[in-house]
Amino acid sequence: MAQNAGISGIVEDEKGRPVADVSISFLGQQPITKTNDSGYFSLKVRANKQIALVFTHINYAEKQKIFLLNPNEQETVRIILSASNATLSDVIITSKKGREEVSLITVNHKNAIINPAPVSNIENLIKVFVNSRSELSSQYEVRGGNYDENLIYVNDFEIFKPYLVRSGQQEGLTFINPELTANVNFYNGGFAAKYGDKMSSVLDVEYKKPKANGGSAYLGLLEQGAHLEGISKNKKFSYLAGARNRSLRGLLGSQETKGNYVPSSSDFQAFITYKANPKWDLELLTNLSNTKFTLEPEYSQQTTSVFTSQFSTNLGLDIYFQGREVDRYSTRMAGLSSIHKINEHFKLKAMLSYFQNKEEENINIQGSYLFGDREYDKSSAEFGQINNPLGAGVFLNYARNSLDVKVLNASLKGYLKKGWHNLQFGISAERNTIKDLLNEFEYQDSAGYSLPNNTGPLNVFKSVQGNADLDINRFTGYIQDNYVIETEKLKMIINAGVRLNYNDLNKEFLVSPRAGITIAPQKWSKDILFKIGTGIYNQPPFYREMRRYDGTINTSLKAQKSYQVSAGFDYSFIGFQKPMRLSVETYYKNITNLIPYDIDNVRLRYFGENMGKAYAYGIEGRLFGELVKDAESWLSIGYMNAKENLTGDYYLNYYNAAGELIGANTQDQVAVRNEQVDIGWLRRPTDRRINFGMFFSDYLTTNKNFKVFLQSLFGTNLPYNIPGSTRYRNGMEIPSYFRFDLGFNYQLLKANKVERRYHSPFKNLENIWISLEVFNLLDKANTISYTLIKDFSNSTFAVPNRLTPRLINFKIVTRW
Repeated sequence: MAQNAGISGIVEDEKGRPVADVSISFLGQQPITKTNDSGYFSLKVRANKQIALVFTHINYAEKQKIFLLNPNEQETVRIILSASNATLSDVIITSKKGREEVSLITVNHKNAIINPAPVSNIENLIKVFVNSRSELSSQYEVRGGNYDENLIYVNDFEIFKPYLVRSGQQEGLTFINPELTANVNFYNGGFAAKYGDKMSSVLDVEYKKPKANGGSAYLGLLEQGAHLEGISKNKKFSYLAGARNRSLRGLLGSQETKGNYVPSSSDFQAFITYKANPKWDLELLTNLSNTKFTLEPEYSQQTTSVFTSQFSTNLGLDIYFQGREVDRYSTRMAGLSSIHKINEHFKLKAMLSYFQNKEEENINIQGSYLFGDREYDKSSAEFGQINNPLGAGVFLNYARNSLDVKVLNASLKGYLKKGWHNLQFGISAERNTIKDLLNEFEYQDSAGYSLPNNTGPLNVFKSVQGNADLDINRFTGYIQDNYVIETEKLKMIINAGVRLNYNDLNKEFLVSPRAGITIAPQKWSKDILFKIGTGIYNQPPFYREMRRYDGTINTSLKAQKSYQVSAGFDYSFIGFQKPMRLSVETYYKNITNLIPYDIDNVRLRYFGENMGKAYAYGIEGRLFGELVKDAESWLSIGYMNAKENLTGDYYLNYYNAAGELIGANTQDQVAVRNEQVDIGWLRRPTDRRINFGMFFSDYLTTNKNFKVFLQSLFGTNLPYNIPGSTRYRNGMEIPSYFRFDLGFNYQLLKANKVERRYHSPFKNLENIWISLEVFNLLDKANTISYTLIKDFSNSTFAVPNRLTPRLINFKIVTRW
């Protein structure tokens, strides 16, 4: 039987006066008692168990005291509370917006830096709710769409990203700096007409406007950064400025391909606001970003299981390299906003922005490979070596690619509130200037024979050349209304609008009506909302969609068109004696004018033609809550089915004179006729049937300063297509993705400034945290793509390219 002990005492202030109504709780739990008018309290606790009691009052600094009592022991204590003279932070009113809008997920940006992931950014928090295929990449896929189908906004400015990136290790810093962020809203479908013309999702980020001077700095093995913020004495001028640097050299050095990795990415951002008068504000957002990736590969040792061969053993591939790869990505962005508050109900926002992205790829890498049975007997002198060669050859990858993208945009947005109506409207004119020079080829020699093996002139295995110089003018506009109907029985929120789009390249005019309805029963005992959204989501081609596999540009390419519908509910309840929230949503997407693509690592290669149709449907469930007080956790699970049907994909059935089927794609001398058979519906490259994500946080019950964070991602297999081939789509599968990242955080400096001595060098610091992170805790060898190798008999083998193994990272974070 459990044995108890007792704790009683008096709570006083610094002058010895009793303090009434002090809440007393076990650490991480709800209050269990309060002090009376004399400051007295008494309670029973478990004996032989260390516990932490927390004393809180609105006018005093929080106090924590640890006890360990023997059975039946009665301890009397005197608790002194210090007056709280800390400046109250901004009051953040949490409205029901995150619940009332269709497909909206509000993300706590404060978790971005502490989230245990190789890349600390907002996008990695979003991966809990969507599909991701690489921890090295910030790219994510939403409801069957690819990364190009996602919109990103920062303070209403659309953000663009590099286009030539082939793998996650080449990616630099994402645009969004978590330390500058105030609000993060993510729509995974069903977004309103005010957002642009893409088919999958919207990431809408708002940078904060400082109310006081402050800053932060963090230092880690993979990334470092700092930011400053402040406001003038007259409260008219405020600024945010942040700088970051990332080098994943230690992480990439653990991959299968060994060599000299020199990845480097840095950026500087500033957000400046000026309040000219009570009705006129000016805002300036700037960004300078540079990324350079250099690789001098030396050798690679990989292992695979046979896909197409008579062998049933693990095989090895040894590659020895010469040459190097140097990639550069440079981004410049400046955006100016003028916000004029005409009256309490009418506001106009004029915006002018310029974005430039310059990219270069320089690749000249030669490899010699040996393929065959690898010796796994540790007692053998040939352990680890290939002792039964099945194939050998050389290859040469060459590229000299450059891309210069410039986007100049002028927009006017309006906000009008009249009665129950909240009208929003806008018009935009944009000029895209694109200059692209593409020159790349791949030469393969297998066992002394050049591939493809022709008796005529020597041909390379693959060659892509192109030269594009495009000027595109785009014009868009939208109008939408948020209308609220509220009665005694229910509250209904209707968001309806229409979006227009035209560009002078393919002369296509698009109309996209969209609508969403939320119904909240007013007299139900349960806090539940029902939501439904529908609309047409068209996606005009930007540039990458227009470029065919051979490098030529299809300027007459039409927009991909889709209609979508989603429905679900949002339920807030008390679970495990804690407030929790469950959101469930089902959806259906139908796509026409499809532009097919392949995904190799994270590189998207489009066919450059409207040649098919597709669909996606599924259901998603998300659970939000605090399993312990002040430690939020998320859980997400989803099912999806995404398929496509391409025109021109078929195989041939051959028949003899008797009308008997001889075989498929195997023409025989006696074949007298053939027939084309449509391949039909196949899995899309993003068709991940089951997706699971979890972010979990907790702390010690006896010490809130020690916290643990866990991010877990799981996704079932993905189809892998032979690049550039419609016949061999879905030819292979990428195995399921499974990953655990674990972080331990300890607060070296408490957040309570009033308890520090006046001469302390840390008096003005808010807190200091140190983190120890373990990436890929289970050391799961996840696959990102395949290398196709032929043996001496011309059979093809698929060798998986692996992602990162287990790695430990250290980080320290401070804020003031």
